[in-house]
Amino acid sequence: MYSFDLPWIFLLLPLPALVYWLSKPVESKQKQALKVPFYQQVHELSAQYSTPQLHTFSPFMVFAFLPWIFLIIASAQPKWSGEAIEIPVSGRDLMLAVDISGSMETADMFFAQDIVNRLTAVKSVLQPFIRQREGDRMGLILFADNAYLQTPLTFDRKTIEKMLYESFIGMAALKATAIGDAIGLAVKRLKDLPADESDSRVLILLTDGSNNAGIDPVTAAKLAKQIGIKIYSIGFGADEMIVRSFLGRQRVNPSRDLDEKTLKLIAEITGGQYFRARDTQELKKIYQILDQLEPVESDNLTFRPTKSLFYWPLAIALLLSLILIVAQCSLSLNTQHKMNGEA
Repeated sequence: MYSFDLPWIFLLLPLPALVYWLSKPVESKQKQALKVPFYQQVHELSAQYSTPQLHTFSPFMVFAFLPWIFLIIASAQPKWSGEAIEIPVSGRDLMLAVDISGSMETADMFFAQDIVNRLTAVKSVLQPFIRQREGDRMGLILFADNAYLQTPLTFDRKTIEKMLYESFIGMAALKATAIGDAIGLAVKRLKDLPADESDSRVLILLTDGSNNAGIDPVTAAKLAKQIGIKIYSIGFGADEMIVRSFLGRQRVNPSRDLDEKTLKLIAEITGGQYFRARDTQELKKIYQILDQLEPVESDNLTFRPTKSLFYWPLAIALLLSLILIVAQCSLSLNTQHKMNGEA
């Protein structure tokens, strides 16, 4: 469908015609100061080869009016609008909180047959999950000693994915794990949504440790429950790994600091669930379960693609003006040559 953003511009179309009809030619009141015996012959010759002047209707004047018509069309901002496209919107606002404390550097995960640290494994599994959450608004919180909002709620999943990929251990300090602060920041970002969308607020919290900085996570979870935020907590890290020391090869538990009791309590308080991921395969299964969460129904958004077309009539107006100038110059030169030949 074609339309114009500024249709009132077409009211200016008759402006050149009004100027043409309302303006009056300049009448010279000067008397002839010199009499030429052959003036009549010169006057007839110049009239024969002269170019069209004001108040002399000719096809040349009609052609001169065409650039103005196309210039008006371009000024009216023509555009093409396509068919309306429905954008699926679930109405869910999903915040991801990812632990990037020093313990996430522990290399106890396997990915593509390579040993990688925990944060790298989380990125590899979480990025496909982000791509599949079409219709959800998503945000990203990173936390260690403090919690930081890396990306606010947005439908732009590519930005979320990029910001997660660019995260690294140490960008939010290393020594502590502020789980309560991460929950509190999520509450702050989600609390201002309309009341009828309260069931659509979800926080997915992933950590490999226990809260040892900031506010109490249980207190933060109770606050989240008051405003209707559901928390799904994930405890991440292997149960055992082999390390080498001067005593030889030893089996150790790299997840001994994981506070599963608190993570379970956080999920229970808010009506969510707690999951335990000991490797990347378990983490993938967890995200597959989370990806099957029933979306909150809401009206679909519609998008109508539009394309501006002003440059086409503008280009035609410029081309006609150029042709008009060239024709005028050519006509003037021909007239001058003929007058010189007659003379």
